[in-house]
Amino acid sequence: MEYIGNVSTAQTVKNTILCCECGSPIEPNPSNMCVACLRTKVDITEGIPKQVTLQFCRGCERYHNPPSEWVHCVLESKELLSLCLKKLKGLSRVKLVDAGFVWTEPHSKRIKVKLTVHGEVLGGAMLEQVFVVDYIVNHQMCDDCHRSEAQNFWRAVVQVRQKAENKKTFFYLEQLILKHKAHENTLGIKPVHDGLDFFYATEAHARKMVDFLTAVLPCKSSHSKKLISHDIHSNLYNYKFTYSVEIVPVSKDSLVCLPKKLTQQLGGISPLCLVYRVTSSVHLIDPSRAQITEMNSTAYWRSPFGAICNPKQLVEYVVMDIEPIMDKDRKSFPGQGAISNKHVLADIWVVKASELGMNDNTIHTRTHLGHVLKPGDYVLGYNLEDSNVNDASFDKLESHTVPDVVLVKKYYDRSERKRRRIWKLKHLAEEDTALVTDTRDYNEFLDDLEEDPDLRHNVNIFKDSTKQILVDSGDDVDEAVPRITLAEMLDDLVIDDVEMTEQ
Repeated sequence: MEYIGNVSTAQTVKNTILCCECGSPIEPNPSNMCVACLRTKVDITEGIPKQVTLQFCRGCERYHNPPSEWVHCVLESKELLSLCLKKLKGLSRVKLVDAGFVWTEPHSKRIKVKLTVHGEVLGGAMLEQVFVVDYIVNHQMCDDCHRSEAQNFWRAVVQVRQKAENKKTFFYLEQLILKHKAHENTLGIKPVHDGLDFFYATEAHARKMVDFLTAVLPCKSSHSKKLISHDIHSNLYNYKFTYSVEIVPVSKDSLVCLPKKLTQQLGGISPLCLVYRVTSSVHLIDPSRAQITEMNSTAYWRSPFGAICNPKQLVEYVVMDIEPIMDKDRKSFPGQGAISNKHVLADIWVVKASELGMNDNTIHTRTHLGHVLKPGDYVLGYNLEDSNVNDASFDKLESHTVPDVVLVKKYYDRSERKRRRIWKLKHLAEEDTALVTDTRDYNEFLDDLEEDPDLRHNVNIFKDSTKQILVDSGDDVDEAVPRITLAEMLDDLVIDDVEMTEQ
């Protein structure tokens, strides 16, 4: 037993050597040096820079990824760490074990990365070393921002126009662009008469915008190009491309008169129709029979028509009496089209609000608003009896088929609705309010959003932090007034620079 123990002790002493530098007992290794002395003699990170420069564009907040790419990276993200490691030359000579960020001030223009590497030294000995690389953030303008800053440095422009007096369709298009972020690649947006101009650096981005517009609204497009320069030696041409997009010249609540041939194609619908919605198709309703139909972009531009009355011509009426029409009576109406289930057909007697109490002559008409109107309500409609309509299709109609009044929608107190409105919409250019100069059209568009839940599906509605939520108290609150609930509103993102405090 003692002999075996002596052999084990002798073997243990035999398997240790002294470091050739400091004389400390160590296990044998190819360098015959301890780890502390080996680190003082050999640096495996030699050739790896300890200070690197990163290019950052303040305009679009992107980092330069050589050779020519610019990428979005959040501070201390894996994308930024990958970009930092790509900038290190000589990192391939060692084995990377770990990498992570060292906290720095967000505005210090410094990014520090702590690296752990393994390397082979002096005939096979493996050494681990930890070091920190300091990245200096320098500002450099990217090519896209440089083009946007340069005057007239654009390759393609998309000109969006609508030849109509009412701009509610344009307000709806603006919200669609914001919701789907279709304007991300634009160099600039310029409001002009009857529309907007979108400028792009490449023709592909302009084509993408045109495809988006034709998908969300009934519109037609055309394009042209202009030669700017030509290199005869390399046979290179420099063009500027122009895309013209025209939106249908009708909007919600417009009154249209359809040609006779078109009414036959749409199931025998009445020539006088109301536009109750404009999406990727034009949705029409016959107010005298509640018959509905829709026209896509191809069908509309094959037989185009305009509005004979626009919402600016609406007249306020007071409902004196109303009598719903039973379903059995509606079957006697001609036409093969679909009938709306959301509307109720009714005979109605109204008086102009301006003549109430002075003129007892009531006006009889037929309306599709029997589900929302009752005696004493105020309603908006078109007074065709006193209107001067200049339309070829309207002139061909027989006088007995044209109603004196076409009712459009129920009227609510606009000042009260505006006071209780605790939400807001965003715009393409906050600093340029060219689209919102006509306050009446914009307020009508906001009213349509409150009245039509289907229209709100394609619009981002944000809670207005500058307004307080009103508590309903008293009997003067009309519950029938349409409004947008808090559940449908989004919280607007506001980033404030506040100092960090200990919790």
